Amino acid sequence: MEKIDARGMSCPQPVLMAKKAIERSSDGIDILVDNNTAKNNVSRLLKNLGYKLEYKEEDESILISARK
Repeated sequence: MEKIDARGMSCPQPVLMAKKAIERSSDGIDILVDNNTAKNNVSRLLKNLGYKLEYKEEDESILISARK
């Protein structure tokens, strides 16, 4: 499983990072984002790919955990 830090990046960069990570590790990823737009867009991608998502607030960041 891979952990990605996409904080400070605007879309579509977090989505592209998530997509590349999924290609490398299809079991799941953890991705940190710091805005709702990135959270929503990354979540949409992962849900469309069949991943189950969990969210955890960490300071001013959101951790998205995606698992098959």
